[in-house]
Amino acid sequence: MTAEPARLSADTPAPIGTTAEARRRDVEIGRRVLSTEADALTAMADGLGDAFADAVERMLACRGRIVVSGMGKSGHVARKIAATLASTGTPAQFLHPAEASHGDLGMLTSQDVALVLSNSGGTPELADVIAHCKRFGIPLIGVASRAESALLQAADIRLQLPRAPEACPVGLAPTTSTTLTMALGDALAVALMERREFTAEHFRMFHPGGKLGAQLIKVRDLMHAGEAMPLVGADASMRDVLLEMTRKGFGIAGVLDAAGALTGVVTDGDLRRNMDGLLERRAGDVATHSPRVIAPGALASEALNLMNDPERPVLCIFVADPASGAAPVGILHVHDCLRAGLDHG
Repeated sequence: MTAEPARLSADTPAPIGTTAEARRRDVEIGRRVLSTEADALTAMADGLGDAFADAVERMLACRGRIVVSGMGKSGHVARKIAATLASTGTPAQFLHPAEASHGDLGMLTSQDVALVLSNSGGTPELADVIAHCKRFGIPLIGVASRAESALLQAADIRLQLPRAPEACPVGLAPTTSTTLTMALGDALAVALMERREFTAEHFRMFHPGGKLGAQLIKVRDLMHAGEAMPLVGADASMRDVLLEMTRKGFGIAGVLDAAGALTGVVTDGDLRRNMDGLLERRAGDVATHSPRVIAPGALASEALNLMNDPERPVLCIFVADPASGAAPVGILHVHDCLRAGLDHG
């Protein structure tokens, strides 16, 4: 009869005598872990050299995908690196080394570059991935801490991690090593971004959903243009202004001069302030002049900030292209921004 392994549970008493002592020690442990990992990152940064530049060049020249592989904790890091590369303009995917041995090696082709991660460099599950790269001449970038390891000996480009202690008390749990590997993946991704001149507009293409995508939406993507814009001439009767405001449903009308430039806006507030004899007046007499506008190429978040100005909050803002003068090309409602996922706060 075998003994059951020891396990910790919520009922296991803490070894420290008092809550205050435990809290103080927890903070000390946290600082020690962060300092240990920060020192290792500094050592890796100081030692970065030609091999890193070679890896960037090889990945930049890749005609297929960057196939990132690793086992265990290195596998979790590999998934994150593949996702970061793919979202920043470098096609990439994760290959599980154990599954690779059972058919998934077909994911790795001669057009690809393999980025293989292993702290020890001797993970046995990686053997088939390494052999496949050698058989078909697939460029292999190895990341490990031991220069003499099977992985780095087989790699075409060797990215060696500094031999730094793990941050855990027994020195075995992957902590410092996974931090180093993930940071190295970030460094590769950012270097590739800069070489590709990857812009915020490109970033938005790969992040159309969620907060990231919303923050990068342009005004032109959300604005209403053409016949949807509520526009009247400065000499228009207020009866015509009211009809235009009602038809278009924005609660506002833009007032144009003879040249088609936006010189003012009539809002619900302007109507209330001019109730006496309103229908005998003209649009130019009632309008608020020098209205705020925004360029179509501006971020929608900028437009939302303008509309949320605590001193002059508005529900709509007209869009005007500086290159074509003051003629309006669209109108944006605050609800357009909120529907796109922008934060009203």
